[in-house]
Amino acid sequence: MSAHAVAEQRLRDAEWRARADTQAIFAALGGAEGRTRAVGGVVRDTVLGRADADIDMATELVPQEVVRQAEAAGIACYPTGIEHGTVTLRLGDTVVEVTTLRRDVETDGRHAVVAFGSDWAEDAARRDFSLNALFACSDGRLFDPLGGLEDALAGRVRFIGEPAQRIAEDGLRVFRFFRFSAAYADQKLDAAALAACADAAGRLEHLSAERVGAEMLRMLALPRVAQTLRVMAQIGLLPIAEPQLQALAGYEERGGAAVSARLALLMGEGNARELQQAWRLSNELIRQAMLVREAARLMAQNQIDEALYRWRAGCREGVLVAAVLAGWSPQQTAEIGQLVEQKVVPPLPISGADLVALGMKPGPTLGKELGRLEAMWIASGFRLDREALLGAAKL
Repeated sequence: MSAHAVAEQRLRDAEWRARADTQAIFAALGGAEGRTRAVGGVVRDTVLGRADADIDMATELVPQEVVRQAEAAGIACYPTGIEHGTVTLRLGDTVVEVTTLRRDVETDGRHAVVAFGSDWAEDAARRDFSLNALFACSDGRLFDPLGGLEDALAGRVRFIGEPAQRIAEDGLRVFRFFRFSAAYADQKLDAAALAACADAAGRLEHLSAERVGAEMLRMLALPRVAQTLRVMAQIGLLPIAEPQLQALAGYEERGGAAVSARLALLMGEGNARELQQAWRLSNELIRQAMLVREAARLMAQNQIDEALYRWRAGCREGVLVAAVLAGWSPQQTAEIGQLVEQKVVPPLPISGADLVALGMKPGPTLGKELGRLEAMWIASGFRLDREALLGAAKL
């Protein structure tokens, strides 16, 4: 069976395509006549045998006609991007973004002025990469005007047309090129695309931190990205130093792929806020990364109990980070990982009120003494009980 035939068989068998709600949306928008087709990620991932992505459709119908025909069929409509030709449809649990075929009139590298059209090949030609210019009809037939299937199966991320022109239309495509190469090309980089990205690297200041950060977070969630980030740093796209890249590579070699742990390694010492501003990361994500970093720092110094007591929430993801920092063997890593999972940390059995009851006055001295006793308790592996700790108090 040919690659094209295998791809179409996967599309016919795909749950998302066969779903009654999906077919109802196709039917409302002329899918049987080829006026509306699935496009992009859901088609690409289906033909590659990957988990289905969100459903996007392209259509010859103008947005107002999409709304009219969908509502007539009892399908809920939301004008989420109607000025750019996009309407979101919902039927049951199925959500589909439907975008009218377009052609670019002008662009400033961030925003494009588009005109609606009906030419499928022209719409395909304005997309970013060939593996994203795949369409599927309602019956599962594949429409591949630019050879995207061959590129997808070969693990090749190739710009459509001239790479520099595609990047000039939207500078974020530089970051998308690296993300897609890590996700679909085993981090192998197309030479022509890489050269265009390197040339554009110094001219991307106009991109918003939010858009860049969203791409970077999606990249950091992939199984392996260290090699890709190294190239991005080499061309001046990311301000990441070699020691951090080496640590990230070591983390991946140990099987790590958590975003919080990767951020903990990339932020190094003292530059969490810089990274947060550069990628407009949430306070919660930075908090998680710092928990992992502090837990890993203590564990790498063999202070496992203190890490568990002070930074328990960061210990699970921090084990592999600590393994990189300390150079642990696989056996040692596994043993400490098991300890982190199983060890129960009790609450400190004494409080400042107990020291006051013994005659100490509230204040800095009491706080210092309580901290000393707490450190003793941690160092004992949490074995010292209340009586022993109060007996050791310096009143």
